[in-house]
Amino acid sequence: MGWKSVHRWLGLALGTLAMVLGLSGALLAFDPVQQAWQAPGDADTLPVAALVQRVQQTIPGIEEVRRLPSGVIVVYSFEGDQARAVRIDPADGAVLGPYQASALPRWVKNLHRTLLAGDTGRWGAALTALAMLVLSGSGLVLLLRRMGGWRRLGARVRGTLAQRVHVVTGRIVLAVLLLTSVTALYMSSTTLGLVSLDAAPEPEVASAVTGQGERAAGDIALLRQVALQDLRALNFPNASDPEDAWKLTTRDGATWLDRYSGEPLATQPATAAQQLYNLALMLHAGEGAWWFWAVVLGLAGASVPLFWVSGVLIWWRARQDRPRITNNSAPAQADMLIFVASEGGSTWGFAQALHDALVRAGHRVHSAPLEQFQAGPGARQVFVLAATYGEGQAPAHASGALARIAALKAGAAPVTVLGFGDRQFPAYCAFANELDALLRERGWPALLPLERIHQQSAQQFARWGEALATALGEALVLDYRPRLPATTALTLVSRQDYAGIEGQSAVILRFAWPAQSAWDRLRGRGLARFAAGDLIAIVPPGSPVPRYYSLASGSEDGFVEICVRHLAGGLCSSHLIGLQPGEQVQAFIRENPGFALPASRRPVLLIGAGTGVAPLAGFIRRNDRRAPMHLWFGARDPARDYYFKPEIERWQGEGRVASVRTAFSRVPDGGGYVQDALRRDAERVRSLIARGALVRVCGSRPMARGVAETLDTLLSALGLSVAQLKARGRYAEDVF
Repeated sequence: MGWKSVHRWLGLALGTLAMVLGLSGALLAFDPVQQAWQAPGDADTLPVAALVQRVQQTIPGIEEVRRLPSGVIVVYSFEGDQARAVRIDPADGAVLGPYQASALPRWVKNLHRTLLAGDTGRWGAALTALAMLVLSGSGLVLLLRRMGGWRRLGARVRGTLAQRVHVVTGRIVLAVLLLTSVTALYMSSTTLGLVSLDAAPEPEVASAVTGQGERAAGDIALLRQVALQDLRALNFPNASDPEDAWKLTTRDGATWLDRYSGEPLATQPATAAQQLYNLALMLHAGEGAWWFWAVVLGLAGASVPLFWVSGVLIWWRARQDRPRITNNSAPAQADMLIFVASEGGSTWGFAQALHDALVRAGHRVHSAPLEQFQAGPGARQVFVLAATYGEGQAPAHASGALARIAALKAGAAPVTVLGFGDRQFPAYCAFANELDALLRERGWPALLPLERIHQQSAQQFARWGEALATALGEALVLDYRPRLPATTALTLVSRQDYAGIEGQSAVILRFAWPAQSAWDRLRGRGLARFAAGDLIAIVPPGSPVPRYYSLASGSEDGFVEICVRHLAGGLCSSHLIGLQPGEQVQAFIRENPGFALPASRRPVLLIGAGTGVAPLAGFIRRNDRRAPMHLWFGARDPARDYYFKPEIERWQGEGRVASVRTAFSRVPDGGGYVQDALRRDAERVRSLIARGALVRVCGSRPMARGVAETLDTLLSALGLSVAQLKARGRYAEDVF
């Protein structure tokens, strides 16, 4: 069972109990803060002897002086037969008021520590603490996988509202929950008798009755040496027992003092277990810690219900999207085997399309997760559809697949690998690459060489299907229908038309941001939050396949904006070009995290051509930090396809873009292509890259290839290349 399964099932099974402990822990964490407000001013360095002298002047019949972890000084005494407990000001010994622990913390402590069920509840709380430790640890592992390692832990979190809430909250408080789980386990072990705090029983001591008078507290050397900040408790000698002694308890242990001479009679150092318990109590409950830590603990405890609710919503959505392969033959009866490695489940949609096509062609097909990889004697072909997760890892469920395959003897059936990933990341399809290399090394044949699918492209998958049909010598059609999330209706509010060249008109479309409740967004309904550079999927009428467009706006802008060029015969572009204000389209958001810009002050090179300027314009629009952004834009004719020109000029005046270089290929003296503009700016390009600049390129695939070749030439003088910049996360492309 992988970390994801451990995390999911522990969270679902113990969610209610964890919420009870989390909320009760939050209440208890704020109790030390309340007590700290009641504590007097700074008197930590006051000698205990001075404190005793002051309180003896105002309070008769004292039995004990105790310093609480919050710093409050409490004096316990008897006035006649009446027991009293008062708070005092150590500065002058004045009584501040009666001391009474509130009933709420006592009840909540009983709930938090024993679940109101005595010893049975103590065991329940201990087991829950252990489960919370495993839950927090597995959550940390999954968080690192999702964010791509420690270096990207602070990167912007994408996804549905429930995913963002779960990840962002976890990123903030997971370490605290891990710490409180460990300390809770230790404290539970002491209450259950598994760890003993006391090394030995208290020693038998007695003051030597010599007939001399009792030594005043101010004359006892040890009481003058111990500062108030180290005091835990001071028990006064019993007035009716002449042999009774002082007992001084500090954080280092207990000392008994002769009431007549003031000399120590015995000492009992605090055990290591007791000192560890005191530390655990401070870290777990905030008692004795600075007020900020108690607030952190309270917020961490209060976040547990948020964790649980968002986690359940994530689980429920994944359950709804769980693949259900139809016509799945038993492994021993199948002549075609398909194995899938998918982190989020989307790769299973491609597996279903391949499975159905092979069934229609008359084959018996078995599809299963990659960790069940096998190839019996009846198998004629084996296909592996493998997605890459995080920084090149296998999806969590398939983490042990490579070891399993390495231990198998190679079979006769060819094994063909199809990788799924995002070329924005340096480790593009790294798991599929590693898997394919292992299979060839172990001697497995292949029907087709490794193919890699970028961003779940249906077009690339269809082309691979054509190659597969040719290799099999069969009529095979992969009818891939993506498992689409729920779409949202977007209403067009404005459009800017551009004539374009050679009949390729274009338009900038702005849609209203749809109103939706927080609950709908938490459940993943409605339009997810987005940023410039993310993709919006438009589902055109009469087609189940969405078309993706780079966004020129973010959620903070309050609208959805794209730039569309009309393609002859293009179903979606024709529909969008004809759209009028007030009309609607159906759409959903798909993240494009590899293209996103991190929040930094580093220079940014924005390089785009044609409608590829759209996400770059979005970056500039939201450049509120005024980071030094430099735009290189290429088009054909400034009068016909200089998209966002008025906005770019305004943003330059506002300092959102530091410089703009243009190149127009179809007008005299237009400057050629965007690559030519880069060459003319060679020295400045090299200078910006040498200063750590980020690079974002958007446009057609040939344009992006030309830009990369140009930059390779320009950067060779620095000993750098585009490949090196990509590997360092400084270079990303959005190509079409």
